[in-house]
Amino acid sequence: MTHLHIALWGVLPYLVLLLFAAGSGWRYRYDRFGITTRSSQLHESRLLRVASPLFHIGLLLVIGGHVVGLVIPESLTERLRIPESAYRANALLVGGAAGLAAVAGFALLVWRRLRTRAVRRSSLPTDRALYPVLAVVLVAGLAATLAGSGAGDYDYRLGVSVWFRSLFEMDPDVTAMRHAPPVFQVHTLAGMALFALWPFSRLMHAFAAPVGYLLRPYIVYRSRGFRTGARPGSGMPGHPPAALAAQGSKARQRS
Repeated sequence: MTHLHIALWGVLPYLVLLLFAAGSGWRYRYDRFGITTRSSQLHESRLLRVASPLFHIGLLLVIGGHVVGLVIPESLTERLRIPESAYRANALLVGGAAGLAAVAGFALLVWRRLRTRAVRRSSLPTDRALYPVLAVVLVAGLAATLAGSGAGDYDYRLGVSVWFRSLFEMDPDVTAMRHAPPVFQVHTLAGMALFALWPFSRLMHAFAAPVGYLLRPYIVYRSRGFRTGARPGSGMPGHPPAALAAQGSKARQRS
């Protein structure tokens, strides 16, 4: 084990986590109203209607797959009597489809930004730094999914997953990550670079999603006809309320 491996897999994750937490807190404190997607839908909407859902839905499924693959140990699936072949087939089909959707959506979004002058001009320097990192994360992650879920000898749940869980125990298993195939190491390093850039990019809008909108109380609307004195259910305007009639009479008297 060299000092480089200790720095990459034992020290760097905590530095990235510190930068992520401190940067997010700073952004929320001093740039709360700057946390936005900076939507460019007004400039181009045809490609956006396809690319954005494809990218976001695929990304959500990818995140779910990471939670299952990294957090749930192999011993638990064994106790649940889930065959290893079934687990790998599900990871390959679902994870591969989600990865392809995220990559395709991201490619369309980048193509849209490059071909539409107004969208391209609205790009920030952080976007130009973010897109290459995100591209490496997605492509390397898709390759790792195909490699780790196939019939290969490497089982990431006995390597990368063990290292990931050991970080929360404050005792990083550097050896587990050191022996991972290069594609997993590249994916992990690019992922840490992505989290380091996260607080300073438009990715912060993920924390500003209107989750409370789903739990809001119902809004009761009154029809315009009812507000002006229409007879409910008739669809025809009725006589104005007495108060409005009195106000109209006073106005006529003053004039």
